[in-house]
Amino acid sequence: MTYKQRNVEQHLRSDGLPKRILALDGGGLRGILSVGILQKIEDVLRERHGGDPAFRLCDYFDLIAGTSTGAIIAAALAKGWAVEEIRKKYLELGERVFQKSLLRNGLLRAKYDDDKLIAELKDVYGARTTLGSKELRTGLLVMTKRLDTGSPWPVSNNPRGKYFATRPGGTIGNGDYPLWQVVRASTAAPAYFDPQNITIVDKAGHEPVVGEFVDGGASPFNNPSLQALMYATLDGYRIGWPTGADKLLLVSVGTGAADPAVKREKIAAKHAVNALLSLMDDCASLQETLLQWMSTSATAREIDRELGDLRNDLVGGAPLVSYLRYNVDLRKDSVQQLVPELKSAKLIESLSAMDAPENMPTLHRLGTALAAREVRAGDFPSAFDLPPA
Repeated sequence: MTYKQRNVEQHLRSDGLPKRILALDGGGLRGILSVGILQKIEDVLRERHGGDPAFRLCDYFDLIAGTSTGAIIAAALAKGWAVEEIRKKYLELGERVFQKSLLRNGLLRAKYDDDKLIAELKDVYGARTTLGSKELRTGLLVMTKRLDTGSPWPVSNNPRGKYFATRPGGTIGNGDYPLWQVVRASTAAPAYFDPQNITIVDKAGHEPVVGEFVDGGASPFNNPSLQALMYATLDGYRIGWPTGADKLLLVSVGTGAADPAVKREKIAAKHAVNALLSLMDDCASLQETLLQWMSTSATAREIDRELGDLRNDLVGGAPLVSYLRYNVDLRKDSVQQLVPELKSAKLIESLSAMDAPENMPTLHRLGTALAAREVRAGDFPSAFDLPPA
């Protein structure tokens, strides 16, 4: 079967046709686990659409959202990269960027050199490629947080967005932001990388207004699924897709649920980081609960022993969206169920770290194993198949 490739405006248009969202969590170098899951999703969807080697996830998904490491992957997917290309580049990027140094202990300064990350992002996306570039083949939503105002910022290439176009008076539109800079802002994890400055207003004769941005995981949206759903459906964001189980598909991919029992350094500054990580986990759990509450889902999991999986507890009585969630539980028992050969308790404990390049092959293996077990062609309703050209 052949299908018609669409541009960004066509993907994001509210035309009454079924729409598809892909949302990718943050999680540092654990993003390589997501890549393992995405490979199976790409394989399943390619086969569903005729097996064309040129098929890309940007052909299927109308909006790809990402936070932090998820933003790195999302932007590459939106540019039309195959998942295998992303896997190779991700492994290289992780080794080069996350090089530990005794001069950077993460207490008085960021642990890692952002110059290396910037160089890698410019290499991947192009130094002059903007968020509004025609190089992007589908909708892209990057989640970051403006630290100097305390505001979560969902930044998109939606051409109808209120803040997309540069306006008289010097306000720079989202569409003119360099793509690498937007992704860099989303990856500026506190203690790991310095904040990213982005010029918001540049008016002749006035001091520029510069925003200071940090990782989108410092907002409630380290998992950007709920924000992506709101962005696609709330009137203020000017996309306006209709809701319904046969109208809207949301596929959410995690970077591994960290083991809460993993011990961390008992240093005051570390407690602040750990508190943030704990809050991120709480937000992620709340999002999964809300999304299962408002959806029909082939992957619904037990929220807890009291709530169950919410299959019979739909808010409003009818699903607003079809929802799929794929993630790996990084606790020892769950890891060993996926890959029984992993015997080392020390190795398994280390998998919860977000900045350990040596763990990337194992994390990718876990993502691949989870996908082999749980990603099925039947998860993707036929209502969302691409229409033939």
